[in-house]
Amino acid sequence: MKRTWEIATVTDAARARIATARLAAAHGVAALDRTRLTTALSTQLRQCLTKGGTWRLTLDVVTDEAAPGTLHLSLAACDPAESAAHPPWRASVVCSEPSAAADGSAPPEATAELAESLLGADEDTALVLEKLTDQEELVAFHREELHQTNQGVVALHAELDAAGRAQREAFAAERKARTEAESARRRLTFLANASAVLTSSLNHDEIVRRLPELLVPEYARSVDVWLFDGDAEQAPPSPHPAAAVVAARTGRPQYAARHPGGLPGVDDQPPSKLNPELPLLCIPLPTRRAPLGVLTLTPPAGDRWNSDDAVMLIEIARRASIAIDNARRFEHNRDIAETLQRALLTDLPATPGLRLAARYLPATHGLNIGGDWYDAFRQPDGGLIAVIGDVTGHGLHAAVMMSQLRTALRAYAVDGGSPGTLLTRLHTFLHHLQPDLYATAVIARFHPDESTMTWAAAGHPPPVLRTPDGQVHTLDAKPSAMLGIPLSQQIHDHTMEMPPGSTLALYTDGLVERRALGIDPGIERLGQALGSLGPQRLETDLDGSADRILDPMLSDSERDDDVCLLLCHISADRA
Repeated sequence: MKRTWEIATVTDAARARIATARLAAAHGVAALDRTRLTTALSTQLRQCLTKGGTWRLTLDVVTDEAAPGTLHLSLAACDPAESAAHPPWRASVVCSEPSAAADGSAPPEATAELAESLLGADEDTALVLEKLTDQEELVAFHREELHQTNQGVVALHAELDAAGRAQREAFAAERKARTEAESARRRLTFLANASAVLTSSLNHDEIVRRLPELLVPEYARSVDVWLFDGDAEQAPPSPHPAAAVVAARTGRPQYAARHPGGLPGVDDQPPSKLNPELPLLCIPLPTRRAPLGVLTLTPPAGDRWNSDDAVMLIEIARRASIAIDNARRFEHNRDIAETLQRALLTDLPATPGLRLAARYLPATHGLNIGGDWYDAFRQPDGGLIAVIGDVTGHGLHAAVMMSQLRTALRAYAVDGGSPGTLLTRLHTFLHHLQPDLYATAVIARFHPDESTMTWAAAGHPPPVLRTPDGQVHTLDAKPSAMLGIPLSQQIHDHTMEMPPGSTLALYTDGLVERRALGIDPGIERLGQALGSLGPQRLETDLDGSADRILDPMLSDSERDDDVCLLLCHISADRA
């Protein structure tokens, strides 16, 4: 079906529009599509009337029995020139339900028909408006759903944000706890290492020197150790700040700065007049009786100390004080022991045909003084006893015990007796006097009327003999057990020829024993040192010979034990 209208006036346009609407309705075009079609057609018709001229509207319905039909509209200018300037307008809609009245609809001619057409158009408009209302309700429903969804999303975001904030707070708390734990571990490690360093020395000057090395620069910029020589109440030299004096008098740590430190166990003081801008932490060095001194610190890089650092520094000062106090006590006891030891080492007697030279060197490390001793004295029959020994233990107690052994030996020797007999009596004496104390000793007996030397040993390193021909012999006859052990023993004598020019070396283990090597290599070295000495030097300078033996023997020694050496030389001109 095909219809054509010529349009030159507004009336022509209205009739063509009405006819198109009717035909579209008759061919089953849906109301919404029909309204869209007629609205678009009205817009084109107004444009054509504005341009003027005559226009041709063509409506063509193409039907198909197997499928819905299609309604085609075409609006073009009748004038070819105008048509070339303005391309035709075309539109198509689907005819879903063809109508039986679709064959003869004509444009309305009367006013009543126009009115009827307008009413029909209003019906279509009403239908469209109803559709629009439904769509608006649907849009409102979806808008409400979207609003609810947005609220849910906002609530979810709020929950996620709260969860994220809680997680961040948990992470921050964990990091803080880890940091605090690491700081505590670091302080404990430092405290343990510092304690080991401070207690590894028994020299109080060395301990004082090590304190700044431990604390600078991590915990302090500078460290000053003020040790009291006497009364803690004495006025300090001018460089010491007033807070250090208060710490010395009160025994409490003091913090001197422009602002309070708030440190636990520390009193606040005004800033030091020596340097008001620099905070000071003055910690007394406590002992059981009175402070030994005051440790004064300045903060690292101008910062302040926190509470944990202050507690640790106070503990460091306490441990340093204990170490210094122990070192001073050790030095005091060491000095007493060495003084007593040297006082008991008497001068060697002068005997015709026999020269004696002795050396005693106290230990330079540790409290290992007071155990080694030597002695030489005459017996009533003209013989001479040379003895060297070592009391187990060290310090003042060992020195006192050594003096008792020395006195007892001299008393026993007055009644005569061989070296073995004297050592046997000393063994019994020591066992009953000090059951928990032991000693080693070697006794050699020389007599001007005899060409032999008699000796006996009790748990002591063997004597070393240099004969006139330069040969060196170790008198390694099996010695008896140590003196004082809970064992009944009879110590036997040994005899050795001593021709003129012979030299006997008696010594303690501090001369020959090394921890890593043992004692045998040291005895061999002693024999080499003794054998290297010329006979003339031994004859004329026995004291110098003793020094020449000690120098190479002690070059690799840590001097952590006493050293005794006693040389007995038979003169070459002895009859």
